[in-house]
Amino acid sequence: MNSKIVVCEDLEFGREEVLRGINSKLKKIFFRDELKVDDAHDILHEAYITEQENKYIIISAKSFNQYAQNSLLKLLEEPPRNIVFILIVRNKSLLLPTIRSRLAIESIKVQKRSVELGIDLRVMDMRDVFTFLKEHKFEKKDDLKRLVQEIVREAILELGIDFSESEYEMIERLLVLSELNSRSQNILSYLLLLIYRKRHDKALKQ
Repeated sequence: MNSKIVVCEDLEFGREEVLRGINSKLKKIFFRDELKVDDAHDILHEAYITEQENKYIIISAKSFNQYAQNSLLKLLEEPPRNIVFILIVRNKSLLLPTIRSRLAIESIKVQKRSVELGIDLRVMDMRDVFTFLKEHKFEKKDDLKRLVQEIVREAILELGIDFSESEYEMIERLLVLSELNSRSQNILSYLLLLIYRKRHDKALKQ
């Protein structure tokens, strides 16, 4: 895979889709509200820690500081060996023309829900969680992966939940565990309780 810019009008959905498409543990995620110069320095440092296989550096922000972009320009033009950059943006115009000219650009369209969850994340309580876990106790691995992906997608699109970098990494681990036939109740309970807590924290801030 070559470095590229991914454009998606729903930033959170785009991030989820990109992460889902990378089957590698060698990735570093930089998700920010604004990508600043200090972030660019961290990205530069990470890029020069090379690996024997491709390492993916995934960068996404609602806005990009011009000086931060200029700091990354040379790196994006001539990345170190086995380093692949993926920039995720709502609109390609957020990036400098000099960056856009150096990377391939692709778009992701927001998809409609493909799975009926059977639980309303907006109002779920512990009784709902318990019932849901009981109903999905013996999910097959492919169905479990789709269920995890749909729960995350709905949390992002319907609840407006903003997962942190470490939480995205944990969601990736849950998908890997799904592939390994781990117990569905363990995977789903962790995810639902994470969303429940973040929904509660968001409500307190409003």
